[in-house]
Order: sequence, then C-alpha cells, then structure tokens
Amino acid sequence: MTDAGIAALATAADIAFSVSRHQGHGQLSRQPGVFAILLLIVAGAALLVRRRYPRAVLAVVLAATLGATALGAANGWIALLVAFFTAVLGGYRVTAIASLVIGYGVSVWRSPLVFDLLLLAGLVTLLLVAELSRALNARSAADRQGRAEASARLASEERLAIARDLHDVVAHSISVINVQANTALHLMDRQPERAREALTAIREVSGQALGELGTVLGTLRDVNGPVGGGAPLTPVPGVARLDELAARARSAGFDVSVNAEGPVRPLPAGVDAAAYRIVQEALTNTVRHSAGRSASVLLRYGRDGLEIEVGDDGTSTVPDAPGSGRRGAAGPRPGNGLRGMAERARALGGSLDAGPGPDGGFRVLARLPA
Repeated sequence: MTDAGIAALATAADIAFSVSRHQGHGQLSRQPGVFAILLLIVAGAALLVRRRYPRAVLAVVLAATLGATALGAANGWIALLVAFFTAVLGGYRVTAIASLVIGYGVSVWRSPLVFDLLLLAGLVTLLLVAELSRALNARSAADRQGRAEASARLASEERLAIARDLHDVVAHSISVINVQANTALHLMDRQPERAREALTAIREVSGQALGELGTVLGTLRDVNGPVGGGAPLTPVPGVARLDELAARARSAGFDVSVNAEGPVRPLPAGVDAAAYRIVQEALTNTVRHSAGRSASVLLRYGRDGLEIEVGDDGTSTVPDAPGSGRRGAAGPRPGNGLRGMAERARALGGSLDAGPGPDGGFRVLARLPA
C-alpha cells in the first residue's frame, strides 16, 4: 500500500472511531467538534511524508492527536501508531520513547489508577512489538544485502572465468593460425604441398576454435549452461583432450609429447578443466614465444592431487624487445596468460610457478588438489 493510501485509511479510521464512540455513548460523551476533526485530518496528512521526516511527523501527529483527544475526538490513535512504528523502524527510538512518555503523561492526568496501569502495560507492549519489528526488518535487510553481495561475487567470478576461457581459446588458436599462415605464405611458391598442409591446419584449428567460442559465448546467453540448456557445442575441456592440443602445436612445427606418471584416475570436473586450460595456455606461450622446437607435457598423479609440468627447449637469453612479447632471461613478461593460469590454480587451492627450467627453456609447474 502507498503512503497516500495509508494516510487516507488512518485518517478515515480515526474519524470513524471518534464519531462512533460518541454515538455509542449518547449524552455521556463529548461530541468531537470541527476543530477536533481538522486536527485528526492534519495528523493523517502528516503521514504522507513520514518516511522522509519520521521524527518531525511523529511530533506533529502526537500533538494533533492529543489536541483532538482533548476536544472530544477520543480513540483516534491510528495515525499516531503509524508514525510511532515508522520512527522505531527508522532507528529513532529515543524520539519514539519520548512520544510514549508524553502521551502517557497527558493521558493519565486525573484518570483512575487502574486505567493508568492498563495504559502503561499497553504502551510497554507497543514498544516491545515495535522493537521486535525493527529487529526483524534489520535482519531481513542484512539477509538481502548478503544475498546481493554473494550474487555480485558470483557474477564477478563467472565473468572472470569466461574471460579466462575466451583468452585461452582465442590466444591458443590464433597463435597456431598465425604460425601456419606465415608458413603458407613462405612456401606457397616453392613448396605448394606444404603450403596446402598449413592452410588445412588453419581450417581445422579455426573450426575447433569457433566451436569452443560458441560454447563459451553460450554461457553468456544462458546462465544455466550452454545455449538452450542442451549438450555443449564441443566436448568439455579436460585432460582427455590434451592430445588435441599437442596435435595443434605439432601442426605449428613443434614436437610435443604428452605423458602421465602415477595411477591415472578421473579428476573432479573443475580440476580437469583447469588442467586442460593451463596446458593450453602454456603451449600457446611456447608457440608464440619459444625459440625452441619441442615441448613436453607431463601429468603426475599423486595421492592428493595432480601436478602439471609443461616445458620447452627454448633459450632464456632472448632479449626483451619492446612490444614484441618475446621472453627474456626471466621468462615471459607477466600478462593475461600467466595471470590466468595462476588464478585458475589458486581458485582450486593450488599453486603455479613459471620461469626458466632447470635444464634451460621455460617451465610451467602447476599443482592442483584433486
């Protein structure tokens, strides 16, 4: 109900109660005059701004109600109750209690003791009910805020995960396509067959990239999963698909090996996907930046987790060229790729180290709890 509706209803109820009391008691009660009715209307009209000025409205309604009561408009307390609860719910408890004290002091003047005690009990009960309502409102507001913050955190985490997936898919595929395109242009006239092979690899890699992009973008259109809630457009990334990543890198001219140590077992979905993306980004960096020609991927299955090691045979003495993105003595400059791999590992409670390998080249070592 709107504030205008509440004000109108409270005003009508106060006037009706006052008039009905007079009619029910015949000549024993004092008939409310026009000025008393006007004061009840003023009290009700003040409720229109009760949310903006709760303390001022309570003072106005209290004065108008007491004045109307003194002029014969008894039982017209609905507007005062509304103003009182508004002040308590707004946190102005001192003002609300002061209004109770003032109202009680005026009401018990020259009244029987029994009436005084009953009125006091009623006012204390009213205050307790108002305080309980305020506490429930505060708890409800805190719950709503907590849910909103949790929803915002979840949305932020989902956006970050999607951004990492887009980066991994695009960077890996474009890197391979770039290498193959350069090969095709270089060999088009002298070795057309090899140029044809490079173009075929570009077609295959771009097709796979489009499928993965469709799956990632589908999650943006449907919060419940891929588009339409059906099956993913491409197989779910996982360590079972590492041979595909290796094949793409091989098509770019790298000799890539994939091996596993320890008892191979199924991994939790989150760990499985993170392992795939970490290997994908590590091989992307190898294709884009490594001066070597070979890379190795090793999965070590332990009792409590999975260790992923991706290394290449490049040198770590290539000087950094501004804007080139090539590796220097300390490895690649920290960018979205390395940052994304580290975030994936930390999100699962794991860790990631990247830097020069013990035998040269560059090494990425990730540890994921499983």
